[in-house]
Amino acid sequence: MAQLRLTDFFGRTKAATGAPVKRGGGRRLKAALTGPPDTSPSPPATACPPTPPSPDLAAEPPASTTCHGQDGGTQPSTAPPGTTRRLEREDLAGLRCRLERVKALAQLAQLPPVPAGATTDLRNRLEQARQLELRIREKKAGSRATPGAQPSGDTESTAPVAEAGEKSPAYQRFHTLAQDLPPGLTLPYKFKVLAEMFRSVDTIAGMLFNRAETITFAKVKQGVQDMMRKQFEERHMGQIKAVYPTSYKLRQEKNIPTFGNGMKKSDYQLTLEPVLGEEEKVDGRPHLSASRLLERRKEFHRNLVNIVKQHHKAFLAALRPPMVVPEEKLTRWHPRFNVDEVPDISPAELPQPPQEDRLTTAQEVLSTARGMLTPKMEKALANLALRTAEAGAGEPVVSKAPSPASTSSALKGVSQALLERIRAKEAQKLQALMTRDPRQEERLAMLGRLPAMARILRNVFVAEKKQALTMEVACARMAESYNTQMSPGEMEKHLRLFAELLPDWVGIHAIRTDTYIKLDKGKDLGLITERLTKAAKEAEAL
Repeated sequence: MAQLRLTDFFGRTKAATGAPVKRGGGRRLKAALTGPPDTSPSPPATACPPTPPSPDLAAEPPASTTCHGQDGGTQPSTAPPGTTRRLEREDLAGLRCRLERVKALAQLAQLPPVPAGATTDLRNRLEQARQLELRIREKKAGSRATPGAQPSGDTESTAPVAEAGEKSPAYQRFHTLAQDLPPGLTLPYKFKVLAEMFRSVDTIAGMLFNRAETITFAKVKQGVQDMMRKQFEERHMGQIKAVYPTSYKLRQEKNIPTFGNGMKKSDYQLTLEPVLGEEEKVDGRPHLSASRLLERRKEFHRNLVNIVKQHHKAFLAALRPPMVVPEEKLTRWHPRFNVDEVPDISPAELPQPPQEDRLTTAQEVLSTARGMLTPKMEKALANLALRTAEAGAGEPVVSKAPSPASTSSALKGVSQALLERIRAKEAQKLQALMTRDPRQEERLAMLGRLPAMARILRNVFVAEKKQALTMEVACARMAESYNTQMSPGEMEKHLRLFAELLPDWVGIHAIRTDTYIKLDKGKDLGLITERLTKAAKEAEAL
């Protein structure tokens, strides 16, 4: 009995609260939404704001409000009547909002189209706005690039035209742009190379000067080229003198020991002497210390910067409107100032060896060496001068250039035909020298180097113990062994000239993507050298 009463209690409770709602509530709510709206007059809805959920609905379980039947009547539900009326008002408000939206879209669709004139006017105004925005951005970028300076009004101001000349490579023309450094008073590429040359010259000159050696240009040139792997000529020394005039004293001196460098002791040589103060002495003689070398290097760099500042000042003066910036306040160049377009430094004049007249007659030797010879030698020279004067007194005065037909006493007995052939060959050489093409001159220089290179080339193949080598390896080994600095490209030209003149000794073969050079190591090197020398003489005679 207790079990039946408990079941009856739970059934009644569930039927009174939620069971009818779950079964028929959804259908009744759908019928209420799709049924005919209420015909009672109501004020028109002007706006449809979102309706927040009612606290009563959140607290109560979902239940249907009213079920509209086919006969138009209503069937009450188990939900309270207040909740039913509130749901009907919310659904009607949503429907009216949707209706208002549809009416607004229909009105927009019925608006007349925009006339063509108005479209063109709008486009013109839009283009003017874009142009104005572009100009504002350019002015902002200019003021950001040159802080503290007034931006130039004309963005198309012309820069000074660089000196006309040969176009330099791209890595020199855009050297400043490729630097991973903050913008500042950077130097052109050629100025940086010159500064490095000055540092090398100072290093070598300092070592020689501290050892009390005579500093000749030949020694400095070889040392700088070994340090920098670049050519160092007298022109560069003139540029150093122009940038830093008080760095060295340059003189032409002779009777300097050469130690087999190809020059005679009696020849004049360009010598260098560092200019030092009185206080820079060690043990009573001047000494070029490391601190002094650093000061000289900084002074040279400052002079280079000052030269660039002068060109920068001229550039600023050429702007429209011109700009004036104090040099002591200048921390970076103008953004449109191309640093790498600065013209090269004009070299200063270097001392030249004096022009000495050679003594050609006995009378000149006697007048020059009078007092330095013994009386017997002076008497012999005087007699020789007297006989020469008597012999020339009866002959007419002629031009100093000897006539081809005239023969001196030393050539007596020599065949006249042989003399004519010798003179004709000499005239031919002079004519070829005056009319020689530059490419032919380069070929002659290459032919002159081949006999020395032949021995090096054979030694390279003997050391490698191979019958053939790639062109890159052969050029690298030859460049390392040759006594003159030469690039691999120039060395390749010499190797191809070997193959052209001696195809039976050197062969060049292109296999797929590589080029190989083959050498016959069984050939006699003496015969090879003789053939190369003969080819050089024949080319020079042409």
